[in-house]
Amino acid sequence: METTLFPPVAGGYRDRKRYAWLLSLFVPALVAAGPLLYYLVPDPRVLWVPVAVSYVAFPLLDFLFGKDRSNPPEEFVPALEQDRYYRIVTYALIPLLWCGFIFGIWFFTSHGLPWHAQLAGAISTGTIGGYGINLGHELGHKRSKLEQWLGKLILAMTGYGHFYIEHNRGHHRDVATPLDPASSRMGENLYRFLLREMPGALRRAWRLEKERLAREGKSPWTLRNDVLQPLLLTVVFFAVMTAWLGWHALPFILLAAFWSNFQLTLANYVEHYGLLRDRLPSGRYETCKPHHSWNSNQLFSNWALFHLQRHSDHHAHPLRRYQSLRHFDEVPQLPTGYFGMFVLAYFPPLWFRVMDRRLLEWVGGDARKINFDPAKREVLMRRYGLTQR
Repeated sequence: METTLFPPVAGGYRDRKRYAWLLSLFVPALVAAGPLLYYLVPDPRVLWVPVAVSYVAFPLLDFLFGKDRSNPPEEFVPALEQDRYYRIVTYALIPLLWCGFIFGIWFFTSHGLPWHAQLAGAISTGTIGGYGINLGHELGHKRSKLEQWLGKLILAMTGYGHFYIEHNRGHHRDVATPLDPASSRMGENLYRFLLREMPGALRRAWRLEKERLAREGKSPWTLRNDVLQPLLLTVVFFAVMTAWLGWHALPFILLAAFWSNFQLTLANYVEHYGLLRDRLPSGRYETCKPHHSWNSNQLFSNWALFHLQRHSDHHAHPLRRYQSLRHFDEVPQLPTGYFGMFVLAYFPPLWFRVMDRRLLEWVGGDARKINFDPAKREVLMRRYGLTQR
């Protein structure tokens, strides 16, 4: 009998991952399960279980599920992108993430927990916000005004609304060049990158909006400023939560929001490490191509992250929706999915040991193709015997 579990999109094509995207609705709930466990087992140590899920169970699931290199046939991509089911999945996730974030703030600031349990809570609640930034990334790239506003709404939850401008008009323009604060450099560890990326992203977003409004003859201090719009929502949200729960909740809110935004820093660190676009005779950089991003086809984490790890196709074709992003064989490949790479990035010696070798293999030992940390360039050139061909 013909099954309807994977209905055709067009012309008989069946999207075998169609219902797997619903996993994205459950992953944040799994991360937020600590408070529910605490009600069953009132031991503050159980509140670390969601952290272990993120950093141990998820990388293990990536290993167990393996890779998926399948691509939708190009002739069916227009129909696939028009299918509203995939948009409904993203829309449904928005209230779930908002509720999970608010619930986490309420629980961990209202139960008299020890400091280590509150730290676990800030990490798990912040992880929910990190999924929100990933969702805001997907929505913010779309031409639909509704999706753009929904993207701003979810980004406002953690005070990172400027990402809508910084990413679309800044990072996508400057990616894999020394001009980009959101592209990590060879020899740059995660913590040095953090100090460059977060303030650099905010400065670039403000500059881009200020320039846009100046061309229209307007001051940047207007609600037409796409940096100020979500920031105002953030201020209102934080103020309402503080008025409800008390001033003691504000440090927790800020820490959870920082951890949310740090998840974006982790992703940015992984996605373009050391890769460099060629500079043309005109002085401009070449158009961004698929090989200017690190790619991963780990099945589980791609389901959970709306194909964010097919980053090569995303940067080459930023308007493509998540369900139609493609794998390319001829691009740099990460050894595992983002969940495992995040753990690796926390330990710089391990990161450099794994990723420097992969980067050098990709560029064939040609230093002209590497985006170096300027402070480490000469040391790395000598260490690896690199040539400036």
